[in-house]
Amino acid sequence: ALLVDNVDLGAQDDRGCTPAHLAATHGHSYTLQTILRSGVDINVSDTNGWKPIHNAAFHGRLGCLQLLVRWGAALDDADNNGDFPVHLSAMEGHLPCFKFLVNKMPTLTHSLKARNDHGETPRDLAERFYKTDIVEYIDGLQKEKDRPKKQENVMFPGHDAAFRGDLETIRCLLENRVININERDDKGSTLLHKAAGQGHLNLIEWLIDREANCNITNDVGESPKDVARRFAQLAVVEFLRDKMGNDSDEEVDDKERRFFERHAVEDSTDCKGDVILDKQGKVDARERAYQKIEELKRLLEIATSNFRQLGGITPEDRQQKKTEKELEKKVGELQDQLEYERLQREKLEAQLDEYREEIMKLKEQQGKEHEENPPVAATAVPVVGELQDQLEYERLQREKLEAQLDEYREEIMKLKEQQGKDHEENPPVAATAVSVASEVTSDSGREKKKVKRKSLYSPGGIFVRRY
Repeated sequence: ALLVDNVDLGAQDDRGCTPAHLAATHGHSYTLQTILRSGVDINVSDTNGWKPIHNAAFHGRLGCLQLLVRWGAALDDADNNGDFPVHLSAMEGHLPCFKFLVNKMPTLTHSLKARNDHGETPRDLAERFYKTDIVEYIDGLQKEKDRPKKQENVMFPGHDAAFRGDLETIRCLLENRVININERDDKGSTLLHKAAGQGHLNLIEWLIDREANCNITNDVGESPKDVARRFAQLAVVEFLRDKMGNDSDEEVDDKERRFFERHAVEDSTDCKGDVILDKQGKVDARERAYQKIEELKRLLEIATSNFRQLGGITPEDRQQKKTEKELEKKVGELQDQLEYERLQREKLEAQLDEYREEIMKLKEQQGKEHEENPPVAATAVPVVGELQDQLEYERLQREKLEAQLDEYREEIMKLKEQQGKDHEENPPVAATAVSVASEVTSDSGREKKKVKRKSLYSPGGIFVRRY
């Protein structure tokens, strides 16, 4: 609308900021592209000497940063403090933007050794503001730079040839079986990763025709398509998208409005709060997310199955075995305790029989002299009652143990039902525990039969009270 009304999109406010500065600050890539197409000057500075590329680097707007570089923004323009865009991205810890700027600048020395007016390099700023990821990345680049280049070429000649786009050398290495087409280097990158980062489309097409795998990821989880997207190799990204199939992510396409609405680049920190989906868009997004979840579940099941076939033990299996061992231990303890209670009961029954025999003998000796119950028998009766009370207490204890054993048996049965979903056969530990529980139950049933109801009257005719 502003363009139709012939509004000047290069106008500056009191701080010298143009609409391009504000669009780069807030990450509005589509608006920034519209402004750039109107023909405004891309290298206008504000009062701090910041150009739009400085705003994008400082605020971590990777989508806007890539767009500005494609439209010719200078990477080595300094602000009033002598800071390059690479200094600002390192200062704020925007690692994706910092990687992009380092790769786009002429040399590593030009980007990493550049000093501002205070004599600070990007690493100095990152270290001062505790941006550890930037510091680690710079240290890694320094180590890679210090590594002898000839040794690297000898170790991975195919990767070096892919980086240079040397198709003849790669063909010769593959025909002589010196390298494998999906060979990885020390960082997990394949030939496709090297070629995709430099935009060698002919080499990429030749490798894919010979069954090079496009889905292999390097040590940082990037596929060849991700590497091409990071280096803004749009033709390579489009080609790999056709070969790999259109996934749920929007690909880099500066001719498509949705690219700028979503800021298109992976790891972009552009503002997404202004993107509002309609009802149908939300439904489609949820559907894509659900399909992705189902796909990841299927892959997880396959990976778990392969891991188990190779002899691995998953945390779920480890926890399951631990639970089974605990249940087996509890069942064993209950069985031992039940056996001890059975022996104690048998001892009490034997002692009770001895007292009864003693009472019978005393009754026979004193029956001729007294008409009433002898005193010894009268005193023995309470003893018999106490023994019967103790026997009744032991019986109640045994019933409690049997009830507790039944609870553990039910818990074992539930565990066996859960295992039946993942295994064709029942776990041996749970089966053993169930068999032990059944044996204990059968023993307890036989022990119940041994306890007979005693008569209220003794054989000698003496009344015995039962408590």
